[in-house]
Amino acid sequence: MKFQSIRIITNDIKRAVGFYEKVLTINAKWFTEDFAELSTDAITIAIGSTRTLSLFGDDLTRPGGHSNIIIEFLVADVDNEYLRIKQISPKIVQKPTTMPWGNRSLLCSDPDGNVLNFFTPVTSEAIQKFS
Repeated sequence: MKFQSIRIITNDIKRAVGFYEKVLTINAKWFTEDFAELSTDAITIAIGSTRTLSLFGDDLTRPGGHSNIIIEFLVADVDNEYLRIKQISPKIVQKPTTMPWGNRSLLCSDPDGNVLNFFTPVTSEAIQKFS
């Protein structure tokens, strides 16, 4: 089994795709007006409009609020990312903070309220884990 992607469902796909294009500094590939993907070497973020849900069945998800999932991005310098992300994200949840497990972490939300974590390992143990 290979983890392939994360899919975000949104009421406003153009806004969501535009946000992630700015955050990831890459262009999305649009497959239909209701579905686009942004791919990096590590993962693909798929974004679908709420209209795509009818293809999977009824009452699958409730867009517009965060749940128990945080989308995480390993970055070279979280403090530099903060300077960039605070201009893009509608809400900074937590400014860069060093966590007890050795990562310096920035939490923000996307336009739909999904939480994103940008982090940089800063302790020797955390650096080794991600090397």
